[in-house]
Amino acid sequence: MLLPCGLVIGKGPVVIKGSQVRIAAEVGLTIALSAVLGLIGVWQMPQGGSLSLTMLPIFVLALLRGPIVGVTAGALYGLVDLALEPYVYHPLQVLLDYPVAYGLCGLAGVFAARAARLAAADRFTTSFWQASLPGIALGALGRYAAHVASGLVFFSSYAIEAGQAPLVYSGLYNSFVLVSAVASGVVAFAVLPPLMRQFGGHRS
Repeated sequence: MLLPCGLVIGKGPVVIKGSQVRIAAEVGLTIALSAVLGLIGVWQMPQGGSLSLTMLPIFVLALLRGPIVGVTAGALYGLVDLALEPYVYHPLQVLLDYPVAYGLCGLAGVFAARAARLAAADRFTTSFWQASLPGIALGALGRYAAHVASGLVFFSSYAIEAGQAPLVYSGLYNSFVLVSAVASGVVAFAVLPPLMRQFGGHRS
């Protein structure tokens, strides 16, 4: 039965609001786009990870809908990435490198409210530099930190073989995240303004 406020399922009291259905659809689309972009990465790293735009859809969704939606989408994508390209050494390593790392990309949504306010005033360039870009930086640094922690704990043997300190080795190896974030930021500069005009921002 359709109601003005949403959709009632069955005879019980459960109500799924239209906005919730829309956000669920956006999360699903984000996961699918990230998976496709991850599969066409520019460079595959030997112990996992790649140079790609896989974070871009997560950043965009987080900046449009806020950190809760962004973190949720990122964590779910992390599980999809685990299924597609598994690098499994330890249960904690799996958590850090997949749902935690990509979930932290959703922290970009911390700046969603500010981005929406500036965009509503047609200040899209200002919105990017003062909200979207800091959000992308925060999300990328979150993922980077998760990967560095995983590398420091579980992949230190590679550092020893390379004659480097484990922290230095992990930091350098996982710098592909920061390079990917820069590429994602460049594309986000082009795609965010039309998306904010069309769909608005931070309605979650």
